[in-house]
Amino acid sequence: MPVIAVDKPLNLTSHDVVNRARRARGTKRVGHTGTLDPLATGVLVLCVDDSTKVVQFMEADSKDYLAWISLGAGTPTLDAEGPVEEVADVPELDAARVQELLNTFTGPQAQVPPQYSAVQVGGQRAYAVARAGGTLDLPARNVVIHSLDLLGVYPSVDAAPRTFGPQDWTPAKTGHTFTLPPALGEYPTLLVRASVGSGTYLRSLARDVGAALGVPAHLGGLVRTRVGRYDLRGAVTVDDLPGATGIPDLAALDFPVIEADERLARELRQGKRPVHHAQGRHVVTLGGDLVAVVDGNGEQLKVVRAWA
Repeated sequence: MPVIAVDKPLNLTSHDVVNRARRARGTKRVGHTGTLDPLATGVLVLCVDDSTKVVQFMEADSKDYLAWISLGAGTPTLDAEGPVEEVADVPELDAARVQELLNTFTGPQAQVPPQYSAVQVGGQRAYAVARAGGTLDLPARNVVIHSLDLLGVYPSVDAAPRTFGPQDWTPAKTGHTFTLPPALGEYPTLLVRASVGSGTYLRSLARDVGAALGVPAHLGGLVRTRVGRYDLRGAVTVDDLPGATGIPDLAALDFPVIEADERLARELRQGKRPVHHAQGRHVVTLGGDLVAVVDGNGEQLKVVRAWA
């Protein structure tokens, strides 16, 4: 216990935040449910102590982002880490046509991860090979992009909004102001609100949107505003980690609930497959306490993970 949503600051890796949480909470048992790049900020969900048991059930959560896609400049990292390796003139952009283009990227699709990523091929991490000057043949991965909403077209990252109303994360005069990495230059920038499935790389999306427009592109800034049921509005700062209460494991699991009796709870904790009509993944509780996560086939329950 507990599960804590942290607002990851700029220039910290996800592992940096995990290490700070370990020191702040006095435990080595801290995990997270989805990496954020150092130049991205926003929601990073941490699971502390026994809550590390629920990480496996939260890694597939959908995620929402605000993305600043800079057109006309490509970088090897696909973000503002740079350096700029390729430039091109950007044609005049019509917002309606750009939105039409973004719509073509929604739905199930195959996406090639960035070379600078933790994807592993043949025992080698892509980023390690890239930093050594090489490349890996990264296979495309199946991802789902739920929606892409164009919030504006701007002459540069610096000219684009950084303050947003937290109710719908649209540009506003007052609200939540974000810190972005230093811009690599004056490049036309798309501000996009994205909702994506697990495993989607926004850096790859920036690259692919640029390619569809006929120009190189990179991610000039990225903020994660939601992971599953965790919204940035409820996230704590890194400095607030020592006293953060978070939420219990049961509240973190977004599955239907089966309320068990003593017999059912005992059999599940023993690893048995009791008869039950439930279908699909469920959480099983006894008196409000978490017993197990199970998969049902309409006839029996199979334990995925049990709690003593």
